[in-house]
Amino acid sequence: MTIQTIRDFLKLESASGLLLIGAMVLALVSANTSLSTLYAAFLETHVSVHIGSLELAKPLLLWINDGLMAIFFLLVGLEVKREVLEGELSSLPQIILPGIAAVGGMLVPALIYVWFNWSDPIALKGWAIPAATDIAFALGILALLGNRVPNALKLFLLTLAILDDLGAIVIIALFYTSQLSMTSLILAALAIVALIAMNRFGVTRIAAYMVVGVFLWVCVLKSGVHATLAGVVLAFAIPLRARDQHGNSPLRHLEHNLHPWVAFGILPIFAFANAGISFSGMTPAALLAPLPLGIALGLFIGKQTGIAGFSWLGVKLGMAQLPHGIGWREFYGMAILCGIGFTMSLFVSSLALEGVSEEVDAAARLGILMGSLLSALTGYFLLRRTLGRKNVPVTAPEESENQSSGSTGIANSQS
Repeated sequence: MTIQTIRDFLKLESASGLLLIGAMVLALVSANTSLSTLYAAFLETHVSVHIGSLELAKPLLLWINDGLMAIFFLLVGLEVKREVLEGELSSLPQIILPGIAAVGGMLVPALIYVWFNWSDPIALKGWAIPAATDIAFALGILALLGNRVPNALKLFLLTLAILDDLGAIVIIALFYTSQLSMTSLILAALAIVALIAMNRFGVTRIAAYMVVGVFLWVCVLKSGVHATLAGVVLAFAIPLRARDQHGNSPLRHLEHNLHPWVAFGILPIFAFANAGISFSGMTPAALLAPLPLGIALGLFIGKQTGIAGFSWLGVKLGMAQLPHGIGWREFYGMAILCGIGFTMSLFVSSLALEGVSEEVDAAARLGILMGSLLSALTGYFLLRRTLGRKNVPVTAPEESENQSSGSTGIANSQS
């Protein structure tokens, strides 16, 4: 991966984050004005697809959450595979500190949520809601600070987010499945075998993988395992180092082409469809209920405490080093921004609390918005003050010598 590739990615994700803010505001306006009836009718629009005896019939909201988000997770899977094979996750020294931070950033928010909702078995299903980070939104906030933000800080946030997404994939696979259909699982397994065989036999045509991928998505959708996981499996099958007829890497080519569609289409549509919360009749007591409070504090307090605390402990124990040129104040500001869960938290919430009352769903979304907003504002103003006062980061004396040899610069890839 070249430095220019990373810069292009950061610009794209930053712009996407700003677009997400607009989609969130539009959804809130739609849900709390005379547009609310039209907004609800739009999301409840029944869409069905018939192919012979096979029928897929869902409200538009579920087509967005199950279908479009599968494409989002396809992109996530492509990024994870590329980073594992030849990027920031390809060597142990590069992965240690982001790995430690990711564990802390998922564990502490979940524990805070569980502490608030221990006596409610229904609410407990949402323990993973505050464990997610919305990388596009976080980078969008960083974009507001301009070129004062060191590239090393942005790259660390990217690496942390990739590991965070990988953790979310594992959580979805293990904890958020419904009753399983063995027939559909067997058909899905056959599709996976076909994808592996295509990879092994050197198939480079992306269209061939997409055809099998669509079949896999339908099978997984009908199996009871969440359909978005089909996107991850498909991504892992697409070859990175093979060359197609034009001399391109199939994985890189698909990743490059998907980025604009996901950043400027899929994620804003998902945010618009899921962020609309009606504040009608809402009281201060509703804001302080265990479920929204657990999510909000999990995101705002748990994320920054888990990421910064675990990272500090890892550096103190000599297990890792801070990114070169980054001090603890900048690092802590970045950790606060990781409390912006938004689209990822909304997605996990839609799985965890599926079928529960609309009141519970609205409370969860309210907690996500509160925690994400607090994290965005606090992280932004802390980084603005820190980066504005100091161009050269200040580090603790005991860490300065250790950091002098560390670096999170992106190494050039070889295909």
